[in-house]
Amino acid sequence: MGLQWELAKKYLRYRLSAGNRHDVHSPFVFDLVEKVLRDSKKPPVFREIEQLRKSLLHSNETLQVTDLGAGSLMNAGRERKVRDITRHAAKPAKFGQLFYRLIQYFQPEYLVELGTSMGMSTSYMAKAAPDATIHTIEGCPNIAARAGRNFESLHLSNIRQHTGNFDTVLPSLLKEVPRLDYVYIDGNHRSAPTLSYFEQCLEKVHDDSLLIFDDIHWTPDMESAWHTIQEHPRVTFTIDLFFIGLVFFRPEMKIKQHFVLKY
Repeated sequence: MGLQWELAKKYLRYRLSAGNRHDVHSPFVFDLVEKVLRDSKKPPVFREIEQLRKSLLHSNETLQVTDLGAGSLMNAGRERKVRDITRHAAKPAKFGQLFYRLIQYFQPEYLVELGTSMGMSTSYMAKAAPDATIHTIEGCPNIAARAGRNFESLHLSNIRQHTGNFDTVLPSLLKEVPRLDYVYIDGNHRSAPTLSYFEQCLEKVHDDSLLIFDDIHWTPDMESAWHTIQEHPRVTFTIDLFFIGLVFFRPEMKIKQHFVLKY
C-alpha cells in the first residue's frame, strides 16, 4: 500500500508540473505532440482489441504463473486469474493506443517487446505495423500460451513469440534482428536488469530508433535507472509521460533535452 501511495503522490506532482505543446521549442517534439500525443482518432482496430480486453476482464480462467521479474504490486501468488493479470499487468488502452500511433507515425520495421503479458500492447503494435514483425518475449510459458490464443482471436500473424528469461532470450534475439527500430521494455522493473537490457539494445539502435521504458517512476530504483538512461551519451532527448518514458537518439538535437509532458 505504501508503494501505491508514494506513486500516487508522484503522479499528482507530475500532473501539476508537466508541460504541454506550448512548452516545447523543438520542431520535432512539437510535431510529435501534435500528430501523436494529441491525436484522438479511434480506428476500428481499437474497438476490436478492447473487446478482447473486456472478455479477459470477465474471465474466470486461472493460470499457474512463473514471475521472473520484480513481481506484481497486486498479485504475488503462484495461481492467478486471467482477469487479474489483465487488470493489473496489461497496459491500459490509452497507452496501447499511443503505441499504435507512434508506430504508424515512425513506421518501424524491427520491433521488440520485453514482457508480453496478455498481449494487449503487442496487439496494438501488430495492428499498427501489419508488414513488420513484432518480436515479443514473455517469461511465463502459461501466460505466453494464453497471449498466443489472444493473438489468434485477433487474426494476428506478424507476431513472433519468444518464451523464457529475458537475460537468456534477449541476447539470442538481438543476434537475429539486423537493427532495432522500436523497443518496448515492460518487464522485471528493477534498475540493474533494466539498464542491462538498455545496454544490450544499444548495440542495434540507430539515429531513428525509439526505446520505450515502462513504469519509470514505479520505485526509486526504477527512477534511478531512468535517470541513468537519460544521461547516457548516445541519448539525445527523452520524453517523460510519467507511466512510460520515450528515449530518442536523433542527432539533430544538438543539446541533450528532457521533456516532461502531460498525457
